[in-house]
Amino acid sequence: MAAPVTTATTAQRSTVTITTSKKKLISRQRLRKYSWLPDVLRLKGSIVPRIIGPVLTVTLFASGAAYFGNRGTDLSLTNQVVPLLSVVVGLILVFRNGTSYDRYYEGRKDFGTMVSHIRSLTRLIWINVCVPPTDDVAKGKTPNATLTAAQLRRRKVDALKLCVAFAFAVKHYLRGEDGVDWDDYAGVMPASIARLVRNGAAERGAQSYMSYSATARTSVSTSGTGTPAEDQSQGVCSPSMDATKRVRVKRSKDKLQQVAVKSPKTPLLGAALHQTIDFNASPEQLSTPLPLIIAHEISRTVFLWKRDGYLETVGPAGKYLCTNALNAHVQGMVDMLTAMERVANTPIPRSYSIHLKQCVTLYLFVLPFTLIKELGWSMVPVVTIVAFTLMGIEGIADEIEMPFGLDKSDLPLERYCADLKEEIEYVVERLPEGGEGMYGIDDGEGDD
Repeated sequence: MAAPVTTATTAQRSTVTITTSKKKLISRQRLRKYSWLPDVLRLKGSIVPRIIGPVLTVTLFASGAAYFGNRGTDLSLTNQVVPLLSVVVGLILVFRNGTSYDRYYEGRKDFGTMVSHIRSLTRLIWINVCVPPTDDVAKGKTPNATLTAAQLRRRKVDALKLCVAFAFAVKHYLRGEDGVDWDDYAGVMPASIARLVRNGAAERGAQSYMSYSATARTSVSTSGTGTPAEDQSQGVCSPSMDATKRVRVKRSKDKLQQVAVKSPKTPLLGAALHQTIDFNASPEQLSTPLPLIIAHEISRTVFLWKRDGYLETVGPAGKYLCTNALNAHVQGMVDMLTAMERVANTPIPRSYSIHLKQCVTLYLFVLPFTLIKELGWSMVPVVTIVAFTLMGIEGIADEIEMPFGLDKSDLPLERYCADLKEEIEYVVERLPEGGEGMYGIDDGEGDD
């Protein structure tokens, strides 16, 4: 009785295999190797939905011109000026498309470089931060090294989470998404950073490094793990102010004049030559980008590790070389943030885009009158094809000029950040720390 069941199961598997192979034979990816037809007939992901309205407008205009021309109205124009205009429009479109793609490529390159710095920083932290040997502590070389291996590992995991949170914070910052109440911050954003952003003041997540150590030791003694109870009880907090606000709202000159009228004790504000803006706002109005706050916390953690002797050293200057390497990667992350901020905050001048659209529209509205005498009604599909070509190029350039948005053609920042998070989680769960063997056993070769 068992043999027929096995045979049936094998037959079913063969059927599934044959069906899968047949699907692969007619898949879009396979047809693209031999024909353009799958992409030619594809609307999803193309620029057609974006330009369908303007193209139909030009088509209707050309149809109206053909209708009146067919009724006997002379609408034909000379074909001597339009070719000159077409050359100018073509050059402008090429320059516009090239400039937009340069911004798209620069955004991808900067984000990739930032990810590379984060990968290197997490690797160095995971390997080079460790509990000093007992003989060094006995000799008084590391008087502040009071954390156990489990407590220090918890600190390292928190630092790696901060690196992941930096990538997510950069993504939200570039998109102008304020606050820390986002789903992707869950599990990577420390409660101390959330409190810092919520309060809007320069309070520290922990009062001191030693107090954190005492809390961790107390948690270890009570729960048997290296996770502080405070961090377990608190989650991501909702901010009461904008955490990633790019430009703080400043008091205008008119408001300054109103203040001068209300407070005559400040004559400088009421002077006619006083044209400055008050940049000295109250502490509640001050804000800084969330990635910079995270970078500050990472640098502070590295400094505390160096001070307390948790950085693995090779020779007398080894500690400083390792610290410089860690800080160099943090600086690289901030540099890439500034580079991407430059792309996001410096769009192509609006007047340039407006003038380009005006030139393309003028050319397409004049084109029917130059073709109607020779083509008649056949002019309508020709004008439609030309409009589809020119408006499509401009639409693509307009779609990719801001690579950090939420459009389908923009950079998939969510996938980049998710991949980075998965990589760092793999490092924490699978790869050994410094001084351990490949399979988590100390073989003696990783220690100095």
